[in-house]
Amino acid sequence: MNAVIFDMDGVIFDTERIWIECWSPVGKAHNIKGIEKVLRDECVGITAAAMKASLQKAYGADFPYDEYVREASAIFHERYDHNLPMKPGVTDVLEFLRLSGAPVAMASSTPVKTVRRELEDAGLLSFFQVITGGEEVARSKPAPDIFLLAAKKLGKEPGECFVVEDSFNGIRAAHAAGMRPIMVPDLLAPDGEMQALAEAILPSLTEVASYLRGAL
Repeated sequence: MNAVIFDMDGVIFDTERIWIECWSPVGKAHNIKGIEKVLRDECVGITAAAMKASLQKAYGADFPYDEYVREASAIFHERYDHNLPMKPGVTDVLEFLRLSGAPVAMASSTPVKTVRRELEDAGLLSFFQVITGGEEVARSKPAPDIFLLAAKKLGKEPGECFVVEDSFNGIRAAHAAGMRPIMVPDLLAPDGEMQALAEAILPSLTEVASYLRGAL
């Protein structure tokens, strides 16, 4: 049976939006022009190291990323610790996959320890046979590394894996891995590139469950 690999932020949890929300007061406090747009356009779906590189490219090599990310993280934890909002249809698709017997993995740019904690807090950890985090691979999305590692852990060939992603970089990575990308758009509407790379573009995880019923 085919496997299904999920991204976490922006797919399982509505965290891409709230992460930018938590950076917004940091941007205002330090007069960082256009930080929300840079985060939305350049930093969705990538590791912390890649995000640091993107922000230093946008604002200069002396941009104090470590200081500012601590401030944004403090706001995030104050507001959302143990209370992350889930995206619509999460339980629909995960319950369907459990009943179907399909292998399920998580491949997130977030570190494994954080992924496990957030999934456990939400009561979702038991749905995933494999957890892969951004620190386990050398290259961030859009490189295919994290998806290839997740497939290897599942014992599946790339062509046997669907990937459910919200971000442009995630869809690029899944396509580069030779997998079957399903896009559930979050912050950015799909463009022509996404329409060409994704096998399907669906409005929610409920529709993903319906799609996979006929595709697994």
